[in-house]
Amino acid sequence: MHINSHHRNFIKFIIIASIITIFDLISKELILSYLEDIAITNNISNPKIELLPFLNIIYVLNRGISFGMFSNIDNAQLILSLLQGSITMVIIYILYKSKDNYNNFAYAIIIGGALGNVIDRIVNGGVVDFIDLYYHDYHWPAFNVADSSIFIGVMLIIFKELLMNKSKND
Repeated sequence: MHINSHHRNFIKFIIIASIITIFDLISKELILSYLEDIAITNNISNPKIELLPFLNIIYVLNRGISFGMFSNIDNAQLILSLLQGSITMVIIYILYKSKDNYNNFAYAIIIGGALGNVIDRIVNGGVVDFIDLYYHDYHWPAFNVADSSIFIGVMLIIFKELLMNKSKND
């Protein structure tokens, strides 16, 4: 069976998405396991690991979306899982149709992150966030590998669009 180059590229980007999803899920599991060990060993309820003067590893179960929004809505997990899953399917379709490798890489890392969070939401009833960036007393809302990959993918697309618009205007 012969697979044309477009299908080969699609498979390559799906593999990239899968690697990100797996990395995200493994990172969450390792962090949960490690923090649980710290909590049990030290008899504390909210363990944290101080990595750098601006970075901690913590545990937050985010039952909402970004910044915990919509976490108090009835059936939020079902609604958010269906919504995020549907958006992910649309992006997979766009990836399949697109021939732009730059955008496809961005779509792949967005898909990988989105799938990691959807699976996490279904399995854990929310998304496990563990990266805590802060400056003095200000803490950015905790996030995870999936959130980071979604952010990077979106920024790559925005960056490309800005460059294309700039070159059109020159």
